[in-house]
Amino acid sequence: MKFDDLDAKMRVFETAHDHCVLPEIHIVARLDGRGFTRLTKEVHHFEAPFDERFRDLMFATTEHLMDCGFRMLYGYTQSDEISLLFHPQDESFHRKLRKLNSVLAGEASAKFSLLLGAMGCFDCRISQLPTIELVCDYFRWRSEDAHRNALNGHCYWMLRKQGKNESAAAKLLLGMSVADKNELLFQNGINFNELPNWQKRGAGVFWETYQKPGKNPKTGEEVMAERRRLKRELELPMKDEYSRFIGELFSIASQSR
Repeated sequence: MKFDDLDAKMRVFETAHDHCVLPEIHIVARLDGRGFTRLTKEVHHFEAPFDERFRDLMFATTEHLMDCGFRMLYGYTQSDEISLLFHPQDESFHRKLRKLNSVLAGEASAKFSLLLGAMGCFDCRISQLPTIELVCDYFRWRSEDAHRNALNGHCYWMLRKQGKNESAAAKLLLGMSVADKNELLFQNGINFNELPNWQKRGAGVFWETYQKPGKNPKTGEEVMAERRRLKRELELPMKDEYSRFIGELFSIASQSR
């Protein structure tokens, strides 16, 4: 069999189940660290429940994904996860799901591993959202998840540091209300409301434009040039304000088609 015939025959098995995100559908990718509880608590001993060093690793990984060949509007990170909002006009890999998932997971794993100096792996899944309202709901969902995880994490690790083992700490928190958990922390010297917002709500990365002084190469005249850079945001808005914040990113995107 000639190579071209064999190539055409075998490629069918690779592409028979290729699925693509339809036009006009918004793409959000979510990446999660694989086995990161063991990686961060047993292997590398980051401070629990939150460590600024780990936060900055996730920030740097998010920034890399925002600028590694895709058109991204927004990156959000909390704990060991990253969510990425694609520009509506992004056509990378013809919007093939297997390519988006595999490339993003590979990029995240490679960047994080290089930063950490040890292996760290991510998986990736794609949400296909037909409206901007659902995109806003998605990011509000992840923000609320961050809030819940932060409260549980502070309670759990406070109990662990007091000497309780894993099962005893988990059992004590089982069935406790949000108010009870807040009170538990308060009675032990932690006011949850006063903790840094990046712990309670996660943090964001988005593009901003700025003016940079330069010089016209032909005339030598001093000029201001518009440039673009990534901005980290540790004080994300909440609830309806967060929805408006996400909506404004689409307004900016519509001006950069």
